[in-house]
Amino acid sequence: MLNWLNTILLTFDKCFTRKASFQWFVVIIIGLMIRNDALGVTSIIRELLLNPVHYHAMLHFFRSSGWNLETVVAWWIQVVGRCGVLLHEGDMLILVGDGVKQSKEAKKMPCVKKQYQESGNASKASYTFGHMFGAVGVLAGNMRKLFCIPLSIRIHDGDAQINEWSKTGIKSESHVVRIIRDGSRAAKGLQRSIMLLDRYYLSVPALTALIEEEAAAGKPLLSLVMRAKRNPAAYEEPVRKSQRGRPPLKGKKIKVESLFESCKDNFVPAQVELYGKEETVLYLCRDLLWGKKLYQKLRFVLVLHGSIKAIFVSTDLTLSPEQIIRLYGYRFKIECCFRELKQVIAGFAYRFWTTAMPKLNKYAKSGIDPLEAVICSEAKKRISLAYKAIHGFVMASCIALGLLQICSLRFSDEINENHFRWLRTRTSLVPSEATTACFMGKLIFRMFALRPDLGIIHFILQRQSSFSGSVNDSDFYMST
Repeated sequence: MLNWLNTILLTFDKCFTRKASFQWFVVIIIGLMIRNDALGVTSIIRELLLNPVHYHAMLHFFRSSGWNLETVVAWWIQVVGRCGVLLHEGDMLILVGDGVKQSKEAKKMPCVKKQYQESGNASKASYTFGHMFGAVGVLAGNMRKLFCIPLSIRIHDGDAQINEWSKTGIKSESHVVRIIRDGSRAAKGLQRSIMLLDRYYLSVPALTALIEEEAAAGKPLLSLVMRAKRNPAAYEEPVRKSQRGRPPLKGKKIKVESLFESCKDNFVPAQVELYGKEETVLYLCRDLLWGKKLYQKLRFVLVLHGSIKAIFVSTDLTLSPEQIIRLYGYRFKIECCFRELKQVIAGFAYRFWTTAMPKLNKYAKSGIDPLEAVICSEAKKRISLAYKAIHGFVMASCIALGLLQICSLRFSDEINENHFRWLRTRTSLVPSEATTACFMGKLIFRMFALRPDLGIIHFILQRQSSFSGSVNDSDFYMST
């Protein structure tokens, strides 16, 4: 496993213009994979026993010009595509997209916005301040154990001014549209895919963005599978009654939810796997036009499961109703990915800020961007670098999590049979991310003595120089 990990991480050297930046990237990824606390960059220093004098060099890495986020993300997508553990649906991969909000109280941190936080456990929703991220992942594994490997994650709110300063050509678009564009970029690096989204993303701008991305690529990229909003309005195929005049764009209007009553005798029973269990459902399938002024034909699948009613939508008319129902059940895997990213990797435990950032005013009127008041070019540069550092830390955390997931799938026997990680009761033959991280943490220290020539070990040992402990270095490595 360690040999495979070494091979994979060393391929990232092409993404960096400086050797030191590449080596720090490898050390940070290993540190994120095995660390036990969530106290930012300092936890990596402690976990890998690095010399504290290297702290500022590590901190500088995240703002360094020696790497570019787009290049790292593009190569990571290539790495995941070749790992050999991805789940296929026919000849397509399965992507999942969603947004995640992370509370931040920092008053000098860029892109911190007031967020509307819904909660299924609280009696009422609340408002928080923090970052809004959009993430895209790909499903890997099999029906017994599925992971959602994160491919990319970006801030999707509050960064319009920073993108304008950088002149990267990134448009100030909504979170919904940017998720579609991120998913399309992932599909370009992999292959044609099915993308699972929740009801929030069923919108005309999202479908329009997908049409634009596929037209630019010159080939189909994504088939969207979503849950519809409470009562969508759709239209039947238009019937031209006269040859005179412009042909109609739509036919009779239909309230899709009304089909539960008007067509209740036409529902078909089916056995479908939902959340790992075989369930009996009733469904009705209709191909209808949807979207004001767009009128794209979508496949609507109305589902009855006990007392639960649901409406699923697909842009791919070749997917069967059973496939659409089963596929949407996999969407929840990205929520599990967010949980592991927070609890195992602590991927949102960043503290990058700058004094050049205008102080956050929690009582300012909504719609006012404090970055509009920044005029000084030096201040713009420092704010942009803090913004880059946030993206770099979270993306490095996603890569660390993805590597743990791939290791869990590829080397499950090696992990389960080793005495480093004993479990009295195993719920699955494939270990979890936390189990693999614990195993990796013990294995990496053993390799300090056994394989000091291994690339990833060598980079760590270089930064452990002048270790100030109660024993000398050689004694420490041998005892470990």
